[in-house]
Amino acid sequence: MISSSGGLGSNNSGAEDPPTPSPGVALGFSKSTFTYEELAMATDDFSDANLLGQGGFGYVHRGALADGKEVAIKQLKPGSGQGEREFQAEVEIISRVHHKHLVSLVGYCISGGKRLLVYEFVPNNTLGFHLHGKGQPTMEWSIRLRIALGSAKGLAYLHEDCHPKIIHRDIKASNILLDYKYEAKVADFGLAKFASDTDTHISTRVMGTFGYLAPEYASSGKLTDKSDVFSFGVMLLELITGRRPIDSSQTFTDESLVDWARPLLARALDDGNYDALVDPRLGKKYNLSEMARMVSCAAACVRHSARRRPRMSQIARALEGDTCLEDLNEGIRPGHSMYHTSYGSSDYDSGQYSEDIREFRKMVMGTEENATGESIMPTAEYAQNPSTSSSEGRHTQEIEMGKKKDVSEKGG
Repeated sequence: MISSSGGLGSNNSGAEDPPTPSPGVALGFSKSTFTYEELAMATDDFSDANLLGQGGFGYVHRGALADGKEVAIKQLKPGSGQGEREFQAEVEIISRVHHKHLVSLVGYCISGGKRLLVYEFVPNNTLGFHLHGKGQPTMEWSIRLRIALGSAKGLAYLHEDCHPKIIHRDIKASNILLDYKYEAKVADFGLAKFASDTDTHISTRVMGTFGYLAPEYASSGKLTDKSDVFSFGVMLLELITGRRPIDSSQTFTDESLVDWARPLLARALDDGNYDALVDPRLGKKYNLSEMARMVSCAAACVRHSARRRPRMSQIARALEGDTCLEDLNEGIRPGHSMYHTSYGSSDYDSGQYSEDIREFRKMVMGTEENATGESIMPTAEYAQNPSTSSSEGRHTQEIEMGKKKDVSEKGG
């Protein structure tokens, strides 16, 4: 199980086997167990031709089981205590969730020091690939809205329909898998955590992804479901603007997507003109009322004050047009409310957030010339042909009590 500090011990050397799995993991909650030999056969001995992606703690291969079912097989690198923690978190959590907008766990394998997770194969890569990948066609507005709505419903299920609730902790565009109809599935539960309704988790190990971290989590380790809501709001801003959360070409000086967007969000919600916000590749090819709903949702999600962010079920209803936007914005005119009230007088102001994030990024990335400034937690990215989605390398980080631990990672 995951401990209150974020996980199990991580002092295993490469020569030692990982800790013995907990009984819950060993049972696997009735999920299928596979032998290592079965999975090796399914992936043609984990051949490079079947490699979907790789990260600091493992590899993801495409495979075909004996019954013909296509799967994605995530193999953790041996000898990593953090990898073992991720494995146990994913088996325990994903085994309990069942939703059309969450990736499904088919089974797992424990073989000596080897740990493997077997997922349903989702064939059409990630939102990050389609939105930011070089040479990709412009994603139509209707597809963007569909992805936002599906992701919102999946996250609402984790927060509100699971008992105890599940906090994902790493919502980002590269963790949203897509099928050929562009239906979204939330993936990568390696950082996820169970939480009671009254639980406010304080972690000394801040993990997640630059540009997506909620201010209260980045600054103090204070973690609630509203931390996921903030990250989802950043992802909505990506869908609206076509921009990345962090401009990696200006790692220390440029503002984040949230900082850039905040005054534009307020202005757009006041005057109904979205030209300054909308992805220029879209031009005017979007539905105005749908854009107004998504912009309102994004603005509400990235409020500084966690308690004033909406629930994910509210966001899903708003994206569907099933709720009044004034309800989302506390009954006050959206532009005025969010800019002057939610932002200006919150218990954690914009300037302080920007400064904290800037110092945080400098601490963990100051020695890396080629870092993109994105991920600070190693994950085995699930992405077909990972080299085509980005030409940039990625540097992943974990921060524990202000000390730096780093792992180089290829982009996925």
